[in-house]
Amino acid sequence: MKPLKEKISITIDNDILAKLKEKAEYDDRSLSQYINIVLKQHIKEIEEKNKP
Repeated sequence: MKPLKEKISITIDNDILAKLKEKAEYDDRSLSQYINIVLKQHIKEIEEKNKP
């Protein structure tokens, strides 16, 4: 079963969006997939950093 997803609307600076699109294309992924990967990685890093 696929994980549930939710549509949202966000505002992203133009320069950041351009870089995200570039990286997503290089990885042969959709922008949405790439943003999810980046956010998951960031959250994982924060959680590991904050472990006691």
